[in-house]
Amino acid sequence: MAFLTEQQLSTMGFAELGSNVLISDKVSIYGACRIKIGSNVRIDDFCVLSAGEGGIEIGNYVHIAVSALLIGAGKIIVSDFAGISSRVCVYSSNDDYSGGFLTNPMIPSEYTNVTHADVTLGKHVIIGSGSVVLPGVILHDGVAVGSLSMITKDCEPFGIYIGAPAKKIKNRNRDLLALEEKLINGEL
Repeated sequence: MAFLTEQQLSTMGFAELGSNVLISDKVSIYGACRIKIGSNVRIDDFCVLSAGEGGIEIGNYVHIAVSALLIGAGKIIVSDFAGISSRVCVYSSNDDYSGGFLTNPMIPSEYTNVTHADVTLGKHVIIGSGSVVLPGVILHDGVAVGSLSMITKDCEPFGIYIGAPAKKIKNRNRDLLALEEKLINGEL
């Protein structure tokens, strides 16, 4: 995987850009002026970041794996230490599928009923491969989502969720919080 150089990144017009940011040269970025990226972030091949009016905010120590999508007009927040696995889709906009309206971006807006709502991934959230996160959802700190799940509602802190629609199956261990503290304090 080839990463964009610091010089290439600095000319893309990001709203904010931290240090040690590794973005594949095969990533598609739309609305860079509405994207904030923290430090120690890696975004792999074939990802799409399409920031609408709300923008995208990516914290520190974040990994976004191959072919992940972050798309929509609502704000998308990916907090510190979050991990987004391959082929995960995070949407902050959604067409109306009822049949009462037309759908797709080529249709004039007066014939559509697109809704927009912010999406937040809290600290230490991890989302398994192939999962979908719909508009308006908050995955609170520590949430773990199993592969191929569909998140349609808010998820409780440190819950483990699976399925379509996803349901909580148990609580997640919180030992990672002590490891975070050691990393931040340089103790490892």
